[in-house]
Amino acid sequence: MTRLGFIGLGIMGHGMAVNLLAAGNELTVWNRTAEKAVDLVCDTAPNPHDLGEASDIVFVSVSDTPDVEEVVFGDLGVIHGMTEGDVLVDHSTISPGATRDFAVRAEELGVAWLDAPVSGGSEGAEKGTLAVMVGGSETNLERVRPFMETYSTSIVHVGEAPGSGQMAKAVNQVLVVLNQLAASEALLLAQGAGLDLRRTLAAVEGGAAGSWMLSNRGPQMIERDWRPGFTIDLQQKDLRLVLEAADELGVPVPGVSLVFQLYRALQAQGLGLEGNHALVKALEQLAGIELKG
Repeated sequence: MTRLGFIGLGIMGHGMAVNLLAAGNELTVWNRTAEKAVDLVCDTAPNPHDLGEASDIVFVSVSDTPDVEEVVFGDLGVIHGMTEGDVLVDHSTISPGATRDFAVRAEELGVAWLDAPVSGGSEGAEKGTLAVMVGGSETNLERVRPFMETYSTSIVHVGEAPGSGQMAKAVNQVLVVLNQLAASEALLLAQGAGLDLRRTLAAVEGGAAGSWMLSNRGPQMIERDWRPGFTIDLQQKDLRLVLEAADELGVPVPGVSLVFQLYRALQAQGLGLEGNHALVKALEQLAGIELKG
């Protein structure tokens, strides 16, 4: 049996690890906060290095580029415990440029690198319905695909070049936040007009205006349920990566720039751990009205 390792049991990683275990895989986990692993019936490594020694394929799902570098290449990094022919799958959303560097460093040690950021929120991780966009060797992707299929329903190889998956995730995040802005503006307009928000949502979501964001986050916005499928703080980290990539490529992204500033205003109010659908709060403050379900 292929030995699997999973690093990072946060808002996304925990659900993914649960699904790997439910499929009967042999799994070793490590998380900076050990308490997040107490409900998982599997081996727990004392550090990433030891997890690497116990694994043939390692999945990483942590917050940002420096976190990936630390858990992979730090003094007790997982790469130092892995052996030639092993595969590291990075499900984190990080810098495409750093990903290219990490892939080269891993290859020098005989370890294959796949950058495979995911989309679908904590709900998708728990239900096994994530979308995965993968950069790197297609041969290595096919090796790990059966395991990815335990927590995802869409796995697309977007390019052989390292960093391709991360660039596809940047594209994904542009669509996510602009859909969220559209849903926020639309529901606030309905509120201002005195419409029944639930009936209005039902009227529009089945037509050309429908979207995953509207159908999944619209009801939460109406109910003022700000529990995160993905936090504002994490969304801002992703938007920073989008803005950096767009600047390097010379591509204008004015909508993303606007959403970044609206989220920054909410972070200044201490709302960074609320769900990214709390974007509507910034517009409510501009309008002087609130959504009322």
